[in-house]
Amino acid sequence: MAASDHVTVGRGVIPTAGTECPSTSSARPRSLDEEVERYVRTGEHDNHLFLGWPGDNLGARGEHGHAALAGALIAEVRRRTLHAAVPDALRGLDVEAFARAKLAPMVRGLFPRSEQVSVLDLLAQSVVFLTPENIEPILRGMRWPGTAWDLANLYLASFGAEPLSDEAPQIVGLSEETACYVSVEYFVSSGRFEDFLVHEAAHLFHNCKRQTVGLPYTRQREWILEIAFARRETFAYTCEAYSRILELRKGPAERRALLAELERKAPPADQVDPAEYVDILREAVAARDGWKRILVRCAPPRRARQAAPRIG
Repeated sequence: MAASDHVTVGRGVIPTAGTECPSTSSARPRSLDEEVERYVRTGEHDNHLFLGWPGDNLGARGEHGHAALAGALIAEVRRRTLHAAVPDALRGLDVEAFARAKLAPMVRGLFPRSEQVSVLDLLAQSVVFLTPENIEPILRGMRWPGTAWDLANLYLASFGAEPLSDEAPQIVGLSEETACYVSVEYFVSSGRFEDFLVHEAAHLFHNCKRQTVGLPYTRQREWILEIAFARRETFAYTCEAYSRILELRKGPAERRALLAELERKAPPADQVDPAEYVDILREAVAARDGWKRILVRCAPPRRARQAAPRIG
């Protein structure tokens, strides 16, 4: 991928019992206006419970604080993208049908036939390209302010606008729970082995629980796919590259030639282990069940205990 990172979960922590909240007596507390300005500039804010905001109860204060942060973020995004327009490639596009066709090979390769329809329905309905028509309701409805800030920067970059901060993540996609937000840069010519729609969809498998989709689950098998935490990016990058290899060439010899080309274009070392990435793809390309080989290589170590009975 050309981008340096793919954020898969939103930032933000709700203080729980025993967690200290910022003291109102320390130093000089920021005014609410200063807090809003700081959030737009950095994506950070001091109090996730919005204790300093007006309201008769915690819920009302949270609504006021969240609305103020979202409103300011939206205003700044609009100011920086006054002339942004929906790309021609998206006009009239049936996004769900497009995503279904793009992601079907991965679903068929990773899941048993009994689960394929449910998983593909979820993925097809999860894809959202960020455009001038939907960015405002998406930012306003985002649960975590930090995630909204990341999405705002993704959107700004997709239309060539300045990011809100030099520290903003350089991303082209973001997966959050059951949604895959994707930059409209997807429709601009990019590298032969890039497909960040597939990349973000692959992240959804470890972000969403099987129960949510109506799939059988156990206490040891909660997520749609069990992916080792340390290999989540490896899994997404290898799914992305393998998908492109299958699209570009059909015969084994042609796929091996593409793999040789890909070996010189591995993702950044701070994202994956390049040697492991290439080795997983080499195994997938050589096998008849390449998707399953990727899954096995990225799965958590087997637990040395008896499997729990199915509860769903």
